[in-house]
Amino acid sequence: MGYMRSGGARSTRRRSSATSSGATAIQALKFLGISALSGIVLAGIALPATGAIGLSAKGAATGFDDLPGDLKRPPLSQASHILDANGDLIATVYSRDRTVVPLSEISPVMQKAVVAIEDARFWQHGPIDPKGVIRAVVRDTQAGSAQQGASTLTQQYVKNVFVEEAGDDPNAVAQATSPTLGRKVQELKYAIKVEKELGKKKILQNYLNIVPFGEQSFGIEAASERYFSTHAKDLTLPQAALLAGVVNGTTLYDPIQHPQAARTRRDIVLQRMADVHDITQAQADAAERQPLGLKPTAPRNGCITAVRGAAFFCDYVREVFLDSPVFGKTAEDRAQRWNTGGLTIKTTLDPKAQDAVQAAITQHVYKTDPVATAVTLVQPGTGKILAMGQSRPYGFGTDETQINLSVDHDRGGGTGFQSGSTFKPITAAAAIDGGTDPNTVLPAPYSMDYPSPVNTCGEPWVRNPTDPPLSNEDRSEVGPMNMNKAMALSVNTYFVQLIGNIGICPVVQMEQKLGVHQANGAPLQQVPSITLGTQQVSPLTMASAYAAFADNGVYCTPTAIESVTDASGKSLPVPQTSCSQAMSPKTAATINTLLKGVVEDGTGQQAGLKDRDSAGKTGTTDNRWAAWFVGYTSDLAGAVWVGGPSHNVPMTNITIGGVFHKEVFGADTPGPIWRDAMTGALAGTVSPPLPTVQLAADKPQTPGPGASTTPDNSGNTPQPRATPRPPRLHGPNGGKHR
Repeated sequence: MGYMRSGGARSTRRRSSATSSGATAIQALKFLGISALSGIVLAGIALPATGAIGLSAKGAATGFDDLPGDLKRPPLSQASHILDANGDLIATVYSRDRTVVPLSEISPVMQKAVVAIEDARFWQHGPIDPKGVIRAVVRDTQAGSAQQGASTLTQQYVKNVFVEEAGDDPNAVAQATSPTLGRKVQELKYAIKVEKELGKKKILQNYLNIVPFGEQSFGIEAASERYFSTHAKDLTLPQAALLAGVVNGTTLYDPIQHPQAARTRRDIVLQRMADVHDITQAQADAAERQPLGLKPTAPRNGCITAVRGAAFFCDYVREVFLDSPVFGKTAEDRAQRWNTGGLTIKTTLDPKAQDAVQAAITQHVYKTDPVATAVTLVQPGTGKILAMGQSRPYGFGTDETQINLSVDHDRGGGTGFQSGSTFKPITAAAAIDGGTDPNTVLPAPYSMDYPSPVNTCGEPWVRNPTDPPLSNEDRSEVGPMNMNKAMALSVNTYFVQLIGNIGICPVVQMEQKLGVHQANGAPLQQVPSITLGTQQVSPLTMASAYAAFADNGVYCTPTAIESVTDASGKSLPVPQTSCSQAMSPKTAATINTLLKGVVEDGTGQQAGLKDRDSAGKTGTTDNRWAAWFVGYTSDLAGAVWVGGPSHNVPMTNITIGGVFHKEVFGADTPGPIWRDAMTGALAGTVSPPLPTVQLAADKPQTPGPGASTTPDNSGNTPQPRATPRPPRLHGPNGGKHR
């Protein structure tokens, strides 16, 4: 909202007699003389027509000298720009949309226009204009009230510094613009010092960068872009005159809301430029015949305006920024820097990968579907988040949300989702890294009770007699079998027996090394069903964990910010990824071998890539509340989740993306989304082969302490299948997961 400049204090009473008016004028001129004796000439003070100043000559001079004269000029509030990895704009965020530019980047005709209409003698007078003051005083005295202002550009600049410092506090803004004699005198003292320190050109530059131009634009560069979609250096004469006129009343002369008033004001500016000989009368007349020629750019502020569906990624960057002490000591400092600091934040977002994610999402899940999907892609070896998207857009309308379904709660996400059988590779990694042979054969019956007791990092876990048994998806999925076959078929009983053998503590230690934790920030509970993915995690967490398998067992914390520079171009420190060896390279290569089998011969065949090595794991939870596919190549890892954001939509007899599903599995919905996203993200590249190992012959093993050898309760003979359909799992704490 704009405001009209007042030339000074307005009288609340009107003198009717010529004698009183004359006395007022004499008193005003006397005050000007006092000021001159003090080494100043007051400008911009249209004195109240009351005849009473209230200070003696000596007192006025002393009081003025005692006023502070050093104007604190805090950095101007500027818009920050969020860029992708290629340097292209994702979004702009600001409290005030402003981009500071030097005078050399402002059209000379714009400089002349604003001087002509606001302070035509700017280059001739000092910080004040004695002629302007006398003219204003005489006119105000004749009128009996304040009619004409005499503030110089320097004084106006000082006032706008106070307004800028006031920010969005209406009381502070009112004080900064209050038409009182005291404020005008203080403003004058600052103006004298500012002009001495800065000089005319710098003051003009600062003025054009600080003043509001309406329509949420501050400074000439933002105004040029808002109204004409051009830069300040390219403004034409009619455009410059229009913007110079807006300064005097950003609401009254708003060319978008009040085009006729804006045009009238523009023509006044043009005539004034001709009168002071900045342009010829012919040029003024020609410019007046021109239409407004507006080409407005709508204000676009905040992550909600992000391109390429990257609003949630942008919001994640914001959350990281606001939580990182490197950007400020306090939360308030960081928030102010984000909104006003004029930062350039280059992120890790790869536009090709982001486009591929959005295309895959759009093809397979509609925003109006009863369930949603979230997809995150991460680069192994660096932790860089290359893409992040979801089917329900960022917004406040129907089928929109502000919850980032890909991340943890403290980064703008929800409470996470049960990961299902995508957790089984973590159990396998813990076992193999601890010395278990992946060719170990376990009974793996169709149904069994949980082993008890099972060692943890503390007190052993003991089964509650009321806990129901767990089972596999299909009665034909029974052992004995080795880890390779159990992983391909996602056999629940195998991995529960495995965790009974090795204990829960190695699994907890492995998930910690892989950065796996519940989305609410809590550690995973130490229960045997941990291997079935019964606890709630985020897609980003799972993608980052699987990236370690692709990079020889090295886990890197996820990162989204590449670099940050401030408004002056100075580089700022940024949060760094932390990489560590979570498992041996041999263990990682073994997991690669197992998970390649999943996409080649197991439950994940619909997700496998045809042109390069890929590996991954399906996951489907109890009652089909959630379905997952998490997988990777040697140079890209990704996680796909599908389900109800509130964990309340059973995905049976459901249509998703126009396709009917009797039952949703990790293979048939998340799998194809992952395949299409990865294919697009990696198009035109070559991925090195994944490191693998040669698995030896099966080795039967006597179960260790706590392991169950319960036979297949169905009494059926094991019947392995070449192409299994995705199974379910059963277990305590919500445990039917695949």
